[in-house]
Amino acid sequence: MKIYLDHASTTPLKKEVLDAMTPYFCQYFENANSLYSGGRQTANAVALARQSVAKNFGCMPNEIYFTSGGSEADTWALKGIALAHKSKGNKIIISQIEHHAILNTAKWLKNNGFEVVELPVDNNGFVSPQKLEELIDDNTILVSVMYVNNEVGTIQPVKELAKICHDHKVLFHSDCVQAVPYLPLNFKELGFDLASISAHKFNGPKGVGALYVRNGVKIDKLILGGAQERSHRGGTTDTPAIVGLAKALELVQDSRDNHNSHVESLRNYFEQLVKEAIPFVHFNGGSPRVGSVSNLAFEFVESEGILMLLDMDGIAVSSGSACASGSLDPSHVLLSMGVPIEVAHGSVRFTFGEENTKEEVEYTVKSLTKIVERLRQMSPLFNLKQGETHNV
Repeated sequence: MKIYLDHASTTPLKKEVLDAMTPYFCQYFENANSLYSGGRQTANAVALARQSVAKNFGCMPNEIYFTSGGSEADTWALKGIALAHKSKGNKIIISQIEHHAILNTAKWLKNNGFEVVELPVDNNGFVSPQKLEELIDDNTILVSVMYVNNEVGTIQPVKELAKICHDHKVLFHSDCVQAVPYLPLNFKELGFDLASISAHKFNGPKGVGALYVRNGVKIDKLILGGAQERSHRGGTTDTPAIVGLAKALELVQDSRDNHNSHVESLRNYFEQLVKEAIPFVHFNGGSPRVGSVSNLAFEFVESEGILMLLDMDGIAVSSGSACASGSLDPSHVLLSMGVPIEVAHGSVRFTFGEENTKEEVEYTVKSLTKIVERLRQMSPLFNLKQGETHNV
């Protein structure tokens, strides 16, 4: 049996998306920036894809710039705005629970003369608009807060945050990579100046994303080169990937309500079964959160042991962001939320998708229960805790 419960990491490519992409690999392969008829044909496919993406996000086609993914879009947003607006100020505000694409870019900016301030989160994983109001000053040029957190699924009050920024004449960027499958996104109505997306999070191809830049916002280039993306982002246009992104986004819009209902019912059933079967479990992340994510911390065990043993049972999950999977450090998101470090070391993220079933949930909880019990039997701290309980 193979059960995939890591949809926040990546999602399978849908057949409809592959079908839309396939002609542009071999049949219509010409460079979209060429002037001859084949190039004009592929350029038209890219233009139609850009129009489709813009329509789904409530913005203009010339406000959508295609990138290699969410990390590039995030990096471009921060670096591009910081460098373009440094004459106005050098302060950047980000939340403590951002993706590493934001955190590491902010670190680079800090090492290059910019002031970076982190907006804290509460124990449930939410930023405070009031705290943002306190941190913004005349030196602030950009605030970046993700819409949906990739580890605990919390939905941030981005519309309110954007309004605060605009009241202070500060630009607002949101990493929307995890939001696309679950939340309707109208960038204009939300008040975004910039926003990042990545296709592989919603059954599109890997290696393609987009950055929304509101018309009138000045931004420096991240990738120099030719005149692609209206001279804002160099590099040969990846026509198949862009067509795939647009098709995947169209499918999301058509199925979002049913998808949300399905994954949330599975997530709630999963958490109910875990509560009944396994003691000493922390459920991380408050409400509102997207319906697919369940982040659990199991006391007295290490997440790596749980992940490896679940994998042996055919179940794929993660301990947090896939981009940080090579690190032995506990999740920065959980630590920012005040989760004790020894508990954060036992955190596992389960994220559900449309192909998952109730039977898979039951199998997973049964396997998980046996694994946690097995690992805890090897834990001196758990045995001590059991002794204290028995002596009460």
